[in-house]
Amino acid sequence: MRRLTCLLLLLATTPTLGQEMLPPGSLNQPERLEWFRDLGFGLFIHWSVDSQTGVVISHSLPGADDAYVKRFFAELPKTFNPRKFYPQDWAALAKLAGIRYMVFTTKHHSGFAMWDTKTTNFGVRNTPFRRDITRELVDAFRAQGIRPGFYFSPDDFLWLWKNKIELQRHIPAVQPRNNPGLMKLDLDQMRELMTGYGPIDFVFLDGEPHQLRDLAWKLQPSTIVTRGAIQTPELYVPGIPLEGPWEANFTMGTAWQYQPQNENYKTGGQVIDILVETRAKGGNLLLNVGPKPDGELPIEQEERLREVALWMQVNQECIYGVRPWVITNEQNVWFTKARNEDTVYAIVKQQPRWVRGQWRDFVLKSVAATPQTHVSVLGQNGRVLEYRPEVNPAPTFTQQTDGLHVRAMFTHRLQDNSRWPNPIVLKLTHVKPAFAPPGVETSSGVFSGGSAKLSGRLTDLGKAASLEVGFEYRSIVGLDASDRSIPWQPAGGSQTLTAPGPFSVELSNLNPEGVYEYRAWVKHPLLTIYGAEKRISH
Repeated sequence: MRRLTCLLLLLATTPTLGQEMLPPGSLNQPERLEWFRDLGFGLFIHWSVDSQTGVVISHSLPGADDAYVKRFFAELPKTFNPRKFYPQDWAALAKLAGIRYMVFTTKHHSGFAMWDTKTTNFGVRNTPFRRDITRELVDAFRAQGIRPGFYFSPDDFLWLWKNKIELQRHIPAVQPRNNPGLMKLDLDQMRELMTGYGPIDFVFLDGEPHQLRDLAWKLQPSTIVTRGAIQTPELYVPGIPLEGPWEANFTMGTAWQYQPQNENYKTGGQVIDILVETRAKGGNLLLNVGPKPDGELPIEQEERLREVALWMQVNQECIYGVRPWVITNEQNVWFTKARNEDTVYAIVKQQPRWVRGQWRDFVLKSVAATPQTHVSVLGQNGRVLEYRPEVNPAPTFTQQTDGLHVRAMFTHRLQDNSRWPNPIVLKLTHVKPAFAPPGVETSSGVFSGGSAKLSGRLTDLGKAASLEVGFEYRSIVGLDASDRSIPWQPAGGSQTLTAPGPFSVELSNLNPEGVYEYRAWVKHPLLTIYGAEKRISH
């Protein structure tokens, strides 16, 4: 295990942007963090008063004229009445989909409180609905064995508006630390949430966590502060396994809150692929739903959760209680490893499609067999191919010099047309690493005018004679702190190195006022490995 840990740390030796932004002194308990990592899969719920119009949650307020702002704060609460809200249905579906924890937006940036609060009149108890939505959700999910968590925004646009402060985020003038009245409101609200709903396992602070996370830990020492204490990349999966626990936050479409138009949903298969990649890199997936204003989940979101539910019913063993393998993937085969065991799961994406009743052959170069090794396919007994009693579908394997050769058949009839499109998982017990990956570090970046020099270092060739190295970069101007929805682009040409050492590239034609993120990469025949993401600006 020590060797595996060192290999993983080699892939993430420098802090990412997210790590640099985290305040010091976390009181998250180490044993609770390991428990959190074992859960693997959570449900995010974005829902507030402005779901009625299908608008982006809260963010329509900054930059809006006074007439719009007044209508938002004065009129929307008068019509919020989710009469079809039945949280037991949400919780039962989440349980079926393999969800282990839930995080609900108790208060988003607008300041609207989705619980019974004494701190403001701008909340659900002053709507036609009047019921405490937060309490009903916590009770329903707890009844299904799903652990509850609270999203809370320290920003409060209503408070800013009443105090004649321009509605914005991420500038000093609007931060609670510079507005004692807003800080008091936030602390009073956090105290209500952490004392009125029983044990709360998670707190997600979407803004500066100063004082708030410390109050949460003081009131409930076992609570885990996610955003505000660990890395929580938003709408992207990092290129490398990050050190320690982390959590990727993803929408099912493009919007966090319900959006009836201009929405483009991911397929169920794409959601499963995100879950697989996140777990292969050691993170948890917090998958978002945005309920309709009447209290029901959109059918598109329900359909995707049910597709995930079938996949998890078959393959959940490769998702819960796992950690990264020595490499994340070999092309379309992704890996997770059972914690404290020598069991590895090879998660085969269907590219090309694996037809039911068809043999497939794999050569796994990062896995070596032992005398006790056994290979199976999750969900299959290895004895029966329906209507084909003459076929013996038991997997076989041989260890050869170029890797572990596995032959397996997909036999599980999961859909009527026998064309199940989602990943199939090989379980490999009593195996050991056979491959030491190369290592790459992202080093310094110097930005002057419209030009930049990016530096990196190849730390290990992983027994290869030579390797191709290079950089990627992207603009992050205008993005939220954890949003990385803009794709990477190549940074100049690549280089070929035959020994460990530094390498660099110079970029031109950049925006002199821009803010960019960059990372080094090394391309191995099995996969591309990335260094940590770093930021440069003028």
